[in-house]
Order: sequence, then structure tokens, then C-alpha cells
Amino acid sequence: MVEASEWRRCSSCKKPIGFAVTYFECSVSTCTRKRTGYAFCSVDCWEIHLPMMRHREAWAVEATSPTREAWAQELAQDDGARTGTASSSGAGKPVAAPAPAAAPVVRRSDGEGGRRIAVPSAPATPPAPREVLVIASRLKEYIRQRYGMNTSDGVLEDLSDHLRRLCDRAVLHAREDGRKTVLDRDFAFLSESK
Repeated sequence: MVEASEWRRCSSCKKPIGFAVTYFECSVSTCTRKRTGYAFCSVDCWEIHLPMMRHREAWAVEATSPTREAWAQELAQDDGARTGTASSSGAGKPVAAPAPAAAPVVRRSDGEGGRRIAVPSAPATPPAPREVLVIASRLKEYIRQRYGMNTSDGVLEDLSDHLRRLCDRAVLHAREDGRKTVLDRDFAFLSESK
């Protein structure tokens, strides 16, 4: 729990990081996103997260935490954006969030007489990069050990495409349940529905 006297806690050692003090961030953008928001009290603490994140190339970036007033203002803006209220000109009236561009929507009821939830049936984000999603050496070793056969590199791309389709369907199932986390049961549902 973050106290009022501290800005954040170190992502590694959990020591408090105060306002307007020096801290360290990771140079990799995925570690500095708002949702991730890793902050480290020292370079040693930054180094602790490297084996887990397995960055190819990274370094610690020195930064200064915001002042107490700047942080309070940022939190107020985030709360206003989250609740969808306008600050002064809208006089507290809800502001409609923009609809995703041309994304088909599936409507589902949330129980008896419950609210209706709009679930995008297609991802609103740009397509993911087409990378191989399986560990080639492990797959080839499995087939070699189990069946005594070699595996072509072309298999990896086809298998990755198949995994992408499975993941897309599992994500849709999780969204239909109103969740933002894909669980093992979303994949089990796919094998049951065949």
C-alpha cells in the first residue's frame, strides 16, 4: 500500500520512493507503460528484474519522481478520464467515450434483467507482428524424442498461425464472460465446443 508521503514503492525491494527524488526506470518501453509502471530505487533493484523480463538490450534510465502536487493533479486527471466526466465545461455530465472504429459488436446479457455488455467481436488493435510463437528447439526435440522424426522450419509458422487463431477465440470467450484475463478454461471451452 502506498502511503501519502511516498510516490510509489520500488518494484523490486518495495522500499518507498518519495516525491521529487531520483529513481530509475527501465529503458524498454513495455516496462514504463502506465499499466506496468516499473520504478526502481537503485540500479541494483533495476538489475533484479532483468532475468525475469529477458530484455535483449536494456539499461537503467535515471528519472525524477513528480512533486506531490503534480502527482495529485495527474491522479485527478486519471480519475476524471476513468469516470468519463468533464472537468469544468461539462458541469459533471458524463462524456461518451468514442466507439471503436468499425469493430463489430456482440451484445450479451449479464444475468437475469442485468446490464447488457458490448463485447467487440474483432480486436480493435492493429494486428500483432507475425512472429514464431513456439520454441523451435523444444518442439523439434519433442518430435525427435517421441517419434524419431525431424521437423521442418515451415511447421513453426503454420503452428504459430494455429496458436494465434486459438488465442483469438479464447480472448473472445473471455470478453463474452466480461473478463479482461484469458484463463485456461477459455482454451478448454474451445476443445469442448468442437
